[in-house]
Amino acid sequence: MDVVLRAAVAFSFIFFLTRVVGRRELSSLEPFDLIMLIVLGDLVQQGVTQSDYSVTGLVLAAGTIALMQVAVSYLNYRFRPVRQVLSGEPILLVEDGRVLERNLSRERITREELEEQARQSQLDSLEKVRWAVLETSGQISFIPKQ
Repeated sequence: MDVVLRAAVAFSFIFFLTRVVGRRELSSLEPFDLIMLIVLGDLVQQGVTQSDYSVTGLVLAAGTIALMQVAVSYLNYRFRPVRQVLSGEPILLVEDGRVLERNLSRERITREELEEQARQSQLDSLEKVRWAVLETSGQISFIPKQ
């Protein structure tokens, strides 16, 4: 039972950590970020199993994390107010060619990063953007002016 509790705490901590880090950082993994994720996974594994290499410990830890992920997914699907807490909401970054600086700073996105993403979407100027939205996945969607 101890493994189940440690797995539940580890899941909750990782879920909280991903919400704090921010969606933009998680959407573009650099090599260092990938290495840190692997290290984090190893640290979590050590904390969850406490050197318990038994098959029972593996099944309990993995099963607990899987069940919690299914529960979060179900809550996210079923209840709209919970969805806003678990997944967040899309955030408007540009409206009618005007950059919303407050939202950029809140999400720690520079104007240069936004302009780079616009260029990658075949838009040469933010003034040509009707809306730019930071999606819950961390990607930025651009809707050009007509």
